[in-house]
Amino acid sequence: MSPSTVAPSPSDVVLVGGLRTPFSRFGGALRTTPSIDLAAHVLRAVLERCDIPADRVDDVFLGFTMPSEYAFDGSIPARTAMLRAGLPDTVRSLTIDRACCSAATAVQLGAKAIKLGEAGVMLAGGAENMGRSSFLMSADNRWGHRRGAQSLKDPIDSPGADIGGKPVAVDAGEVAVEHGIDREQQDAWALRSQERYRRAHADGFFHDEIVSMPYRGKGKEEFLAEDEEPRGGVTLEALAKLPTVYGSPTVTPGNAPGLSTGGCAVALARRSVAEELGLPVLGTIRGWASIARAPRDIAVAPAPALQGAVSSAGWHLDDLDVIEINEAFAAVPLVSAHLLADGDIERRGKLLDRTNVNGGAVALGHPTGASGARLVLTAARELARRGGGRAVAAICGGLGQADAVAVSVP
Repeated sequence: MSPSTVAPSPSDVVLVGGLRTPFSRFGGALRTTPSIDLAAHVLRAVLERCDIPADRVDDVFLGFTMPSEYAFDGSIPARTAMLRAGLPDTVRSLTIDRACCSAATAVQLGAKAIKLGEAGVMLAGGAENMGRSSFLMSADNRWGHRRGAQSLKDPIDSPGADIGGKPVAVDAGEVAVEHGIDREQQDAWALRSQERYRRAHADGFFHDEIVSMPYRGKGKEEFLAEDEEPRGGVTLEALAKLPTVYGSPTVTPGNAPGLSTGGCAVALARRSVAEELGLPVLGTIRGWASIARAPRDIAVAPAPALQGAVSSAGWHLDDLDVIEINEAFAAVPLVSAHLLADGDIERRGKLLDRTNVNGGAVALGHPTGASGARLVLTAARELARRGGGRAVAAICGGLGQADAVAVSVP
């Protein structure tokens, strides 16, 4: 397939570049690092790597999805992070919480602001440290507790069930089975994700995507330079032995990502401003889409969002060279591709061949506030590695919602 043939325009929204921290596992090296510090670190790194003058940044849009984690560091995490990153206090900020979609939403809102002429340079992304989330007591305790046992709520336990539904792992598994995607297919996709990640890592693909993250080690400052989540020695036989979680019919710890820690930020600019400042251009944002479905349809949601972004860009689904669909569970890309292919097995296979070609969240992790930006960055970098093309990155989140972003290179 050929790259986009649309002639460059001064009003284009261009992707200047981006970086992410290594993604740390639950209880791993970054377990005590605040999400605000993760975000501040990648913001500083992107400014430096892309040589962006801090005083030319108009807005910083960041996703954070665990208020019980960042509340100890302030109630306005995007503002706090950008100030810690050294950005001028005249820069506007916005904290976004659309669950796992948050950083993709940040990219979309940044692109819209540039298109509307409200900004020339934007930083967008997000961060998360899910394992640092605090246990919660009832708000009634503010007014006094006279007697009886106290209870605590764990905000990372059974996500999705606290609005009267089922845990998202149950929803994803049930919907997958309804579309003919069984446990074996999900385990096979999980193995593929691990293998693709290992191959990409060995080829050095992620080297320029990651900025090392300092943390407090054994009495001294140390640096995490690589993702901690990927597992070695994964086999289909080992995956098949794992029990399902929360009573899901198919979802296990092996075909789902862990509770991850990490941050990611990308820089967007109006093409005319990028040229004025001499900024590098990695790709062009060509379109985007946001959708919402029934809360249980998280495995379904990326499909209409992806199709919407393709239409927004003026493309066709078969024009795509690269597809990124977040592996909130292995079921998600499988169900989404099934729907995009209208159930055609051969077409579904061709779509999946182009999906998550460097592995996905099952292997490298899924810090919920950061993953949406990571997908856009990874997709653009893969296109650049190939010498150009078209891609869409899609992610589900927020109980049946999904966002997608279309990008072309050059």
